Amino acid sequence: MAEDIEWLSGKIVRLRIFNDDQGLMNRSVQEAGGGILLVSQFTLFASTKKGNRPSFSRSARPETAVPLYEQFIRRLTEDLGRNIQTGELGADMKVSLTNDGPVTILIDSKSRE
Repeated sequence: MAEDIEWLSGKIVRLRIFNDDQGLMNRSVQEAGGGILLVSQFTLFASTKKGNRPSFSRSARPETAVPLYEQFIRRLTEDLGRNIQTGELGADMKVSLTNDGPVTILIDSKSRE
């Protein structure tokens, strides 16, 4: 897991997804002076293969998930070089955002390309 956290953090911080002066996705969050909002969303791990009720049985239990989440926060903060914003693991949160652009990127540490 530590290797996954290291890889994901580095990928997120260095991924060139922000426009440069020519309008090309050529700048990282670091270069753009942007921030990171890290929100745990275990419900994205839901399995809907059987029946009509999602199953979260493959999601990590809190005793595993909380330390991993906290470690990821520390690593992202270190790699970005400044504090990041976070959600609260396991809380019922209302998060609002505006997607800026036609791009959605999935980053999977188990399927590194």
